[in-house]
Amino acid sequence: MASRYHQIYDEWKRDPEGFWAMAAKDIDWIKPWRRVFDPGAGVYGQWFAGAECNTCFNAVDRHVAGGRADQLALIHDSAMTGAVKKYTYAELKTEVVALASVLTNQGVGKGDRVIIYMPMVPEAVFAMLACARIGAIHSVVFGGFAARELAGRIDDAQPKVVVSASCGLEPGRTVPYKPLLDGAIELARHKPQRCLILQRSQLLCELAEGRDVDLGDAMARERAAGAAAPCVPVLATDPLYILYTSGTTGTPKGVVRDNGGHMVALKWSMQNEFGVSPGETFWSASDVGWVVGHSYIVYAPLLHGCTTVLYEGKPVGTPDAGAFWRVISQHGVAALFTAPTAFRAIKGQDPRGEHVGRYDLSRFRTLFLAGERADPPTIEWAEERLDRPVIDHWWQTETGGPITHNPVGLGQLPVKHGSPGVPMPGYDVHVLDDAGHDVAPGTLGNVVIKLPLPPGCLPTLWNADGRFRKAYLEEFPGYYKTADAGFVDEDGYVFIMARTDDIINVAGHRLSTGGMEEVVAQHPDVAECAVVGIADTLKGQVPCGFVVLNSGVSRQAAEIEQEVVGLVREKIGPVAAFRTVVTIKRLPKTRSGKILRGTVQKIADKQEWRMPATIDDPAILDEIAAVLKERGIGI
Repeated sequence: MASRYHQIYDEWKRDPEGFWAMAAKDIDWIKPWRRVFDPGAGVYGQWFAGAECNTCFNAVDRHVAGGRADQLALIHDSAMTGAVKKYTYAELKTEVVALASVLTNQGVGKGDRVIIYMPMVPEAVFAMLACARIGAIHSVVFGGFAARELAGRIDDAQPKVVVSASCGLEPGRTVPYKPLLDGAIELARHKPQRCLILQRSQLLCELAEGRDVDLGDAMARERAAGAAAPCVPVLATDPLYILYTSGTTGTPKGVVRDNGGHMVALKWSMQNEFGVSPGETFWSASDVGWVVGHSYIVYAPLLHGCTTVLYEGKPVGTPDAGAFWRVISQHGVAALFTAPTAFRAIKGQDPRGEHVGRYDLSRFRTLFLAGERADPPTIEWAEERLDRPVIDHWWQTETGGPITHNPVGLGQLPVKHGSPGVPMPGYDVHVLDDAGHDVAPGTLGNVVIKLPLPPGCLPTLWNADGRFRKAYLEEFPGYYKTADAGFVDEDGYVFIMARTDDIINVAGHRLSTGGMEEVVAQHPDVAECAVVGIADTLKGQVPCGFVVLNSGVSRQAAEIEQEVVGLVREKIGPVAAFRTVVTIKRLPKTRSGKILRGTVQKIADKQEWRMPATIDDPAILDEIAAVLKERGIGI
């Protein structure tokens, strides 16, 4: 199939408002917009100004009425409990209405905030949709966040109600949520009126009299009473949710998502970018606490009339490196979207891909990767083992959907390993030098997006327009600053090499740690790697590589480290000053799989550092500090 990408992208460029007005026809509106785009409203303008809509109606009710009542909407697959639970669109509506009625009975209404602090359970999805149904603004906080981080979000969002659970499940341990929630409320200045608690059988908790409500019991009563909770009309420009960016210090940064533009952008992306049709099964192996979970576990698949998978488990260890293939086979998944980190973990445990052949993947068409830079060796490994397209794409919490992609729905373009594709309609991507001037193709610089941002992107930060301008719009006037560094090649493909903070200055040369990681990952014994810049009295900074070796490697680590140094010197050259490689057992990551390079760099430089709130296992940092001390690395 010849790609229609260039034709579609040109159509958007010629008439942006006409393009998005056409896309908006796939959404049911209560009241039409006054203007497709109002440049005088909001911080940089607003999409579908004056329109009224309801996101829950578009994600649930219209499918029940339109012939999909008996189609599966949600599959909850828990590798932690071994249980699978399925909900049709009609059953999903019943659950959402019941929870919406519970919220209404607690006094929650249009514009009120509700914090959702839950593990990967169906009730987390019900709660999001229930808030959307009654016009409340949800803020999902990743389950397992420590009390202090949760308290900061409670103080900023000022929720009327918190929806939570008694516990979360991790491999080998049960995580009690209730003590964390209680601790957060004690720390917070703002006190929620009620906490709705889902009691999980793996660990029950005590409920505080007068404040806590058993969520399961309350929903059961509403279902038995035949509760009705009609969809409340909201403005297209009203907030649907607030999502606090991970790893923040001080006051958390609440990314706002509106209702109208969000629906239009996500609905368009499912067919045109991901190539998935209504009725098919789409699986995003993320967490509802992250933006990927919001966009591509919950909203986009349901808006499109797909079946979506909610997976409680890991890519390895639940029980083995075949976990993903089991889910794909069991549920007939057409497309999987996950982080490159997940595939590096699978590759490290199963280098030959032996688990792949043990499952029926006949309905599986495409693997999509995003969330962190996808190194070419990992993509090549997945391509070879799966014999299917492996598509990298790039986006941010702030954008809510892909900035660049290889849009298989429009006809796949040639894949360029190391590039997350070409700009999608709505995104006019530029690469600027520090003075704000466009640079030549192939030149590393600051990746920015010309304003206005397209539908679905953040209109502002919660109660912080000034902070939004300062953080994203002031440094390069007329552009949105992504804070990513990269380049665009002669064919228009974007290459994201690192966060701008990860560009290191070696004796006056600006070098990308991402480019070095790309080379390090080519070594056949390396499962995962990270490169950080550490302080050097002579050169300012020098790179230090951290590698995790494949399972079963029996060679001496020192020998492999020298080979990795030689590989970087061969591919990048002596200018990189790449002389140090450290073998470690594990890389420190967030729960969403992002490598905590900044924290590693601070440890290596013996700077003050704070334990990242999102870290998966804090003990890894102690392991790295011990290895660095043993090797005498750092100032």
